[in-house]
Amino acid sequence: MAEALHSARDYTLRLFDCFAAAGLDASARVPQLTTVNPPLWELGHTAWFAEWFILREAASSHPADALYNSLLTRGDDWFDSNTVPHRSRWNLDLPSTGALKTYCHEVLDRVLDKLSREPNTDAALYPYRLALAHEDMHGEAFLYTLQTLGLAAPAQLTHDERTLFTPSEIRFPGGTIQLGSAQEGGFVFDNEREAHPVHVAPFTIDSTLVSNAQYADFVADGGYDNRQYWSAAGSAWLMRQERCAPRYWQRDGAQWRTMRFGQLHTLAGAEPVRHISLYEAQAYCAWAGRRLATEAEWEYAALSGHPAFRWGQLWEWTASPFEPYPGFQPDRYREYSAPWFGTHQTLRGASFATPERLGSAKFRNFYRPERDDIFAGLRTCAWPV
Repeated sequence: MAEALHSARDYTLRLFDCFAAAGLDASARVPQLTTVNPPLWELGHTAWFAEWFILREAASSHPADALYNSLLTRGDDWFDSNTVPHRSRWNLDLPSTGALKTYCHEVLDRVLDKLSREPNTDAALYPYRLALAHEDMHGEAFLYTLQTLGLAAPAQLTHDERTLFTPSEIRFPGGTIQLGSAQEGGFVFDNEREAHPVHVAPFTIDSTLVSNAQYADFVADGGYDNRQYWSAAGSAWLMRQERCAPRYWQRDGAQWRTMRFGQLHTLAGAEPVRHISLYEAQAYCAWAGRRLATEAEWEYAALSGHPAFRWGQLWEWTASPFEPYPGFQPDRYREYSAPWFGTHQTLRGASFATPERLGSAKFRNFYRPERDDIFAGLRTCAWPV
């Protein structure tokens, strides 16, 4: 746990330095987008979150539930995401970059010191696991923010995620599965509970993600012009975007190129298509005569042990809206799931930017349907004929 916490903080600071190198540690220089935070605010928020649940021993995320004061005089006024609206984060009188880095190091040092005296029990380790998962997710957000802002990222984090396996279709007989997490120990987020039986009908599913080459066929066939493939919400989104291809694709003569972390690259046909919205994923499926898998189907396939089913390259849009499982109760981080039920869509799997320790076939990610800045792709599914 100590090693993981240290690694996560080093990663956060390393990516933050990419923003700082471009002068974007100054919030006033950061574009005000709904999909990103000012990097300086996000850096402080991740350390504040760990301080809140571990050092300040908060019983929940309610603003009155911390037992102790922050190391920063105005820490709660600056970094509590529940009380600091997104649009206001550009206008905060935050400490300097150096002061916030010092705060990050001081919080981590105190966290590791406290951890060294904790008993090895799930109850004692819960806040550490929560803070680690929270920072891991913000680390991935930092990376897709670099992509959004057209900034360079460390070379080893920008490699192509080529499909290394022959695409095929896997047929599953269906049956009853336990959807959600039933484990008593370890750590799961509240939206994975409670485990409950779900019947899954027979279905077929792609062994791999849809590739750029496959998606380019959809584009070439007029997929973005033919409204019969798009839902009403998807058509409205498409009209607002004035889009004729995925977000980062650019036509260069007879070939496509794509923008990756500020640099233009020839589009690799074998690489899974990424940075697509739910609407684009649904339209592709309609064009291909297929559909997206439900959460239950995806989890069934991922846990089947079938050697051809590969996941973890990109988050995968599913056909399931983000909803609570039966018996849901919010956890200490009360705002993690509950505010987003009904407005967000569930994604499953993981991406190349997701730390392995966070990856789980039961993990439920969730975003609004229009988000195409995240590392998301799709695979298709069907009922057997």
